[in-house]
Amino acid sequence: MGFKAHIREALGELESLGLRRHPRRVQGAQGPVIDLDGRRVLCFCSNNYLGLASHPALMEASEHEDGFGSGASRLITGSMDAHHETEEVLADFVATTDAVLFSSGYAANVGAIQALVGPGDQVFSDALNHASLIDGCRLSRAEVHVYRHREADHLRSLLRRHRGDARRALIVTDSLFSMDGVFAPIEELSTLAREHEAGLMVDEAHALGVLGPEGRGLCAARQVKPDVLIGTLGKSFGGAGAFVAGPTEVVDLIRNRARSYVFSTAPPPSLARAARRAVSLVRGASDARETLLGHAGRLRQGLREAGFDVMAGESQILPVMIGGNEQVMSLSTTLLDRGVFVQGIRPPTVAPGTARLRLTPMATHTPEHIARAIEAFAGLSRSE
Repeated sequence: MGFKAHIREALGELESLGLRRHPRRVQGAQGPVIDLDGRRVLCFCSNNYLGLASHPALMEASEHEDGFGSGASRLITGSMDAHHETEEVLADFVATTDAVLFSSGYAANVGAIQALVGPGDQVFSDALNHASLIDGCRLSRAEVHVYRHREADHLRSLLRRHRGDARRALIVTDSLFSMDGVFAPIEELSTLAREHEAGLMVDEAHALGVLGPEGRGLCAARQVKPDVLIGTLGKSFGGAGAFVAGPTEVVDLIRNRARSYVFSTAPPPSLARAARRAVSLVRGASDARETLLGHAGRLRQGLREAGFDVMAGESQILPVMIGGNEQVMSLSTTLLDRGVFVQGIRPPTVAPGTARLRLTPMATHTPEHIARAIEAFAGLSRSE
């Protein structure tokens, strides 16, 4: 069988399993209401939690006054002022001494783990960590121990059994799990890290901007100081890219050893400049955070009253559990026909048999938008 035939066979297999993806096309800016494939719909599947993706101040800040591109890796052509200034602001925002920009959250996670541990070391990773954390563990070539999701007692037993075998150990977790909408037991993980002389790395991608004082994340809310903090700029900050923050020596090692930093062209200076402006908007967005979590609470209650299985949680992420791949995509299509865009989430993003509709409101949705979404789901419940 030829190469193209193998490709067609692989695509056919995805189709038969209900796993083939077909990205939809958006015309215009991202927001609570978007033009999707030529029709106007409510968007309830974006990570644009505070609605900053089309904020006028960020659009103005991203104009290309110092050029469009960065030229090359920062270790080749040097670091531009926009990158340095933004890193200083980000480090201050998360109350640490240094930060380094990456082109994406995926690159930040893969690069940071690979830079900090290697052969002869150990990583202890939550079973439901993001794919980028999982891939970072694999790329590091450290020995990986997976503990049961959010079970600190299981992590404790693994540390007691294996920690003495390694020179360095790193505990890795999301703070807010993006597909379940639940929090990691940050305080317990921090205690275990200290007891076993391990580093603690926390990916705050979905918590920054939403939780904690000034939106500084779950760690700040729980008064936990991780050794390494990962933040993304493509969610609450409304842009793209990511950063790794921590003590200066930790960040310096990452700058020197993270392959996704060393061998990547730096993010555009305009993006860095817009991110710096976004930090000030996020810090002052206490009303927006309150509105966002209020929307999430009303959605959670309304969907449960309509008979849907909404996973328990207190965050802005609401997983509506469905089960089957074809069923979840059929429901997503029906909702879209009713003017509400909610993406179906299938394996490998989630475990087989746990396909779900993942709702994420924005602070810029109105109460009427929330009511329309609940109404669309209620009608679905009656008709399907």
